[in-house]
Parts: sequence; structure tokens; C-alpha cells
Amino acid sequence: MRTEIESMQAYDIPKHVESDASENITDLLLHRINETPEQALYSIDQGDGTWKDVKAAEFHDQVVKLAKGFIAAGVQPGQAVAIMSRTRYEWALIDFALWWVGAISVPIYETSAPAQMEWILSDSDAVALFVENAEHQARFEEIQTATPMVRTVWQIEGGSIDALSKLGREVDSELLEQRRKSAKIDDLATIIYTSGTTGRPKGCELLHRGFIDLTKNACIELPDVIRLGSSTLLFLPMAHVFARFISVLAAYAGVRIGHQPDSKNVGPAMQSFKPTFLLAVPRVFEKVYNSAEQKAEGEGKGKIFRKAAYTAIAHSKALDAGRVPLGLEIQYRLFDALVYKKLRAAMGGQVKYAISGGGPLGARLGHFYRSIGLIVLEGYGLTETTAPAMIGRPNGLKIGKVGRLLPGCGVKIAEDGEIWLRGSNVMRGYWRNPTATAEAFSGEWFKTGDIGELDDEGFLSITGRKKEILVTAAGKNVAPAPMEDPLRANPLIGQAVLIGDNRPFIAAIISLDGEMLPLWLANKGLDKTMSMAQAAKQPEVLAEIQVAIDRVNKNVSKAESIRKFIVIDRELTEDSGHLTPSLKIKREAVMRDYLPLVDDLYASVPMTGGERD
Repeated sequence: MRTEIESMQAYDIPKHVESDASENITDLLLHRINETPEQALYSIDQGDGTWKDVKAAEFHDQVVKLAKGFIAAGVQPGQAVAIMSRTRYEWALIDFALWWVGAISVPIYETSAPAQMEWILSDSDAVALFVENAEHQARFEEIQTATPMVRTVWQIEGGSIDALSKLGREVDSELLEQRRKSAKIDDLATIIYTSGTTGRPKGCELLHRGFIDLTKNACIELPDVIRLGSSTLLFLPMAHVFARFISVLAAYAGVRIGHQPDSKNVGPAMQSFKPTFLLAVPRVFEKVYNSAEQKAEGEGKGKIFRKAAYTAIAHSKALDAGRVPLGLEIQYRLFDALVYKKLRAAMGGQVKYAISGGGPLGARLGHFYRSIGLIVLEGYGLTETTAPAMIGRPNGLKIGKVGRLLPGCGVKIAEDGEIWLRGSNVMRGYWRNPTATAEAFSGEWFKTGDIGELDDEGFLSITGRKKEILVTAAGKNVAPAPMEDPLRANPLIGQAVLIGDNRPFIAAIISLDGEMLPLWLANKGLDKTMSMAQAAKQPEVLAEIQVAIDRVNKNVSKAESIRKFIVIDRELTEDSGHLTPSLKIKREAVMRDYLPLVDDLYASVPMTGGERD
């Protein structure tokens, strides 16, 4: 059901269920324990290809013991406690235990530098910090004197969970229950800091209500995906809002979660864990495709793979058209046996769905994965909206577009094309930043900063970021994302950053993909050991990138086309300071660090203010 507001550019979907004012996130876990206490909620990797299940009742027992430990250690309701760790079982345990005592959890990416840790700990008034290991603790010790409010540091690998559980043995269960009930639905559950693509991270005040309402209503909307007994391998950083939401959702729905923090081990982990659905950002789906293509190329089967990929995309498009020609169907079945079956096996053999967020996936990959047996549901949301506000449904897809609203959410396209969202999932505001909060809202509408369009069925197309629009010297407005995303689909290209603001034409900064580069070089009969700096000047590499750019240019006007490019001699990564932990480009950092190269690129072209032919 949809309620019209002004036009098809704005609508809301009512909630299926309403929540009680006395509820908090802990009630979601209690629901599962009461319903199916023997249901496995987690599986822990034993390191030998086997997984040890943790049942709902067992997890609850561990949460209660740790929560009592927090009380014994002096953690009070409403206080902030930070968590810094890779994706692992203990994160969920700590998270729920903090909510059990009425505390506020504050995630910190495990890749964060000491200065970033200092800002989040200081700004949030965190009274304690839970780190994963000694290296994380050493990072904290560098800024300890600047964060005097942090009175305690615990360490997962240092045995702190067991120590706290023992410390809390004498804590009264009635006191714990009082603490558990102290937080209400409109109280603060967590402060999650933004990626900081354009400045210092801002703390998003996310309430218990956002997690509760989204969880209950998403389970009703996605019964084929989110159901009792389904499973997912979680490899997204737990500090990311999407992973945090899924962690809560899974506990309520009875979804079994396995954790894998190391990207190099995701493949083997999927084969042993055998998930039924996956969660990932578009870059992960691109890498899976590119790795499969380059592996096939190395085995002399590149032509077969490319033909199989073409057939898969054509088959999916034919399904949308309502008729699959017989010849295409025969080809599809042949490649299903030769290629697609192997790809499904590589993902564990049971995965049917994937949820993609963090940016547009693109129609090409959407069609490809659908035909090989993996339906990718594109979602849209931000940290400020407790992750998803819109998501695709298995029975209602438009590949290349974001799915419709989740119940309880509203969307509006402003006059300038900006996407606005509202609903109980939207943050209360930015922590201690009333100026930024006021700028981000228009009444109850949150201004996302993204540019997009709604079609007449409520499907959303995202065309770029408002702050990232490039304006050439001739006054042409260019959104970088629609061109950058297909460039990154090339196996050689790690990142592509369009430039051209106040310049005579659009150009691109290209970084190579360090993982794919040796495979590509070997497949071309080149020295796979050459450095990235050497590869950046290699004629075959430059020619391949030019081909990718030419393909992109075919889909845009001359004024928007990429006229020149630079291949830099290193990767753009989080460690280099050019990507956020969620793999978003820090454009200001890229422009700052590579400005001399950019100036050289444009030096021979006069700034005339007119469009260059």
C-alpha cells in the first residue's frame, strides 16, 4: 500500500507492525529465545573448515554473564562504551551485553588510526573501550592521555570476556533486569560515526526504535530471504551500520550468522559455511566476477567464460521481456552445467540471494548474477537511516534500480533532484552538532546528499552525490559515479576518480587493482612480477584502460566524456588515506595528494571557459 503525498516523486509505506514504547533491542533477542531457544544463532569458525554452533539460549546465557560483568565493572545506563574489533562473534556478544545494561555502544573501525580513535572516544564521552587485540590496545595507548574519560580498556584476545563474566557472578539478576528495561524505544542505542569523506566524522544518534521497526517490518517484507533457519556469512566490518543492523535482524529472525574478517578467506569460508544469502558492497560483486574471468583466462577458457557471461545477461534480460527464445534457453542450460554451477559451488552451493548496498551495483552485474542463480537485491540507506530504507524484493525486481521502500519509511525527490528520506529509522540527529543536524533536515525529512529519480512504481535510480557534482569551465554539470562505477568493473582498475571541476574537460585518475594486476599481466604474456609503477607506464595496460574509457564515453555526451586519464603508481586504499572503511572515495584527499599530476595533465590546455573540441 502506498500513500501519495505530492506526486510520484514522494511517497510513504506504512508499517506492518507497531512497536511498544517500552521496548528496546534486547527484546528482539528475547523474542527469539522464547520462540526457539535451541535454534543456532551463530556458528564460530574453528579454523579447520568446521563451524561450532551457538544456540539462542546459549548466546543469551553468555550475554547475561557479560552484562553482569559490565555492571560489576561500573558501566552505568546511558554511558557510552566503544568497541574496536574485526568482524567476529564476540562483537555481537559485547554489543548485546552493553544494550542489556542500558549502555550505548560506539563502534570504531579496526583500521582506525590513533587520531581517529581519539576523536570518536572523546566526542562520544566513552567511559570504556573493548579492543580485539594487543595491537589495537597499543594504538589506544598512543592517545590515552588525550582521552581521560576512558577509564577501562578490555581486550577480546586478552581474556577480558571471561574475566568480566567471572567478575559479575555476584550481581543480582533483578538488578540486571532493571538495567535491561531502563532503555526505552526512543532512547539512544548507538552512536555510529560517518565515514568522513568530506571532513571530520559526525556521530549519528541511532535509536532503539530504528533497529526494532526496521527489523520487524523487514522480516515480513522479505520472508524468502530473512527466515528461521536461513544463514549468512558476515564479512562486512561490524563497525558499519549495515552489518550492525543485520546482526540485530538475525537475532530476531533466527538467522544463523558466521563471521569472517579476512577477505582472503571469504571464498573457503563460504564453501564450508554454506550461506543462504550474502551481504556485500558492489565492489565485492565486481571482484568476484573479475576474479572468475581472470582465472578462466589463465586456464585458457576466457572465451568460454565471456560467452557464458554474455548468455547469462541476455537470459536475464529476456526474462524481464517476458520471453526467452529457445536457442538462448539451450545455450543458458549448457553454460549452467559448464560455468554457472561452478560459481554457485564456489559460494557454498546454497546461496540464493544477496543484498547489495553502499552504491549502485549496475545492470550488467545484476543480470549476470541473477542468471547464475544469485538474485541480488539492491538496497539504499545511510548510516543516518540505520542502514536500509529501500530494498529490492525477490518477486519484484528492476535490475539496475534500487528496490522500493521498506514499511515505515518515506522518500521524496527534492526540486534539485536530491533524495530525502523520513521514518522511524532516521537518526535523531548528529551527536553534539546542532549546526550539522539543522543543515541535514528539512522538517522531518533527512536530506541524504544523493541525487536520484523515482519511477512511477516507486523504484529509485541513484545518479550521484550532490557534493560530488563536477562543473566544468564551460558550466557542464557532470555526476562522476555513473562513469566511475563501470570503469571499476574492468579487472585492471582498482579505483577511478573523475576530475574536471572548473577545468576545460573531464579527466580521470586511475589506480590499478593490486590483486588482479598479476593475473592480468600473466594472461597477457607479460611479467607478472612488475611493480605497479612499471605497470602504470606499460603500453598494454594503458591501452586496456583506454578501451574501458571508450566504452564509458559511448554512453555520455561529448561534454561529459573523459578526454584524458592518469594512471598512478599505487593503489587508492583505506591505508593510503583515500578510501573510507566502507570503500568510498575521499575525493578531497585524492585531489590534495595528486594535484601536481592533475595540474600537469591540464597544463597544455588553456582555461578558456569554453568547451574544448
